[in-house]
Amino acid sequence: MNKIILLLLFPIFLHAQNKDCIFEIDQKTDSTSTKLMQSKLIHERVLGTNSDYLFFSLLNSNGVPMLQVQQVQNSKDFIPTTCLNQKSKVVLQLANGKIVNLISYNEDVCSQLSSKDGINTRILNGFFLFTKENYEELKKSPVSLMRIQYTADNKSYVLKKLLFSETLMETSNPETFFMDYLHCVE
Repeated sequence: MNKIILLLLFPIFLHAQNKDCIFEIDQKTDSTSTKLMQSKLIHERVLGTNSDYLFFSLLNSNGVPMLQVQQVQNSKDFIPTTCLNQKSKVVLQLANGKIVNLISYNEDVCSQLSSKDGINTRILNGFFLFTKENYEELKKSPVSLMRIQYTADNKSYVLKKLLFSETLMETSNPETFFMDYLHCVE
């Protein structure tokens, strides 16, 4: 009897894991539809006066779900340019051992430099597409490792279960980002 009750409640537990969908943009016209979620901190590295942040945001543009990746770098020193092109990828290793590739939607895009009060800031925005094969896997398993293949470089990130940023004063769950929010852009 207890097993039957547990089986009946299992879908409720799964649904309870999904986070609320908070959109920065939710626009629909006769010919277009765009939904962009609030960005979530995925990675933070602060070392002295240098900092490197990685944010994810999910969007749906005319029925096509995508991942927006934003890299923000701050330093008193010069920050080299980082670029993405059509050959760039986001490679995700899931906790279940499967590998998921997200395909670049970008033409050629490079990080933009700005300076204020002696601090250099570089911001790079890139967009990546899901494939039908990998979309379902991302809803089932946490991500343990991520690699971004830039135009001239690769960078790997170990995703944490819980990330608290003392700089930004926010908490996120990078490991389960897709499990928590992918339903928002379906």
